[in-house]
Amino acid sequence: ATGLNKRTDRIVSIALVRYEPSGSVEQVNYLLNPGIPIPEDSTAIHGITNEMVATAPTWAAIHEQVAKIVASKPLVIYNADYDLRLMAQTAVQYGLTPIGTEAGCAMLTYAEHYGEWNEYKGTYRWQKLTNAAAQQGVVIDGKAHRALADVKMTLGVIKAMAGLS
Repeated sequence: ATGLNKRTDRIVSIALVRYEPSGSVEQVNYLLNPGIPIPEDSTAIHGITNEMVATAPTWAAIHEQVAKIVASKPLVIYNADYDLRLMAQTAVQYGLTPIGTEAGCAMLTYAEHYGEWNEYKGTYRWQKLTNAAAQQGVVIDGKAHRALADVKMTLGVIKAMAGLS
């Protein structure tokens, strides 16, 4: 994303992976031109520069494709609240109706699976995706905080929780 602002920041990359029990994997991976500058502090996290997205499609160009994909199968996202908020907020910035979808949150499921209790919050402690991957022996394929690498890590963590890795 361009940042963490709850109104103005936008998605700069998206990846969706459809995993089938047979082991087949389909993926969609886009860099997106957010239509606003990507701040240097955000680039430092995900490595995506303004130059990299200068000729990339906008969210408006892929909105319908993403809507069809996420409507076709159950959706699982590592930090579902954050990603769904950014998808909706980006759609609104382009005058589009947000994609009405729900998603399972792998981060919350993993927190319970890992079992580290947060006494202060009275719930299981959330683990960063990179920590969850390391804890489960999932190899990071690509740069963390890039959409495709994060989706592959999430799939690895889910498979590890299910005893499939």
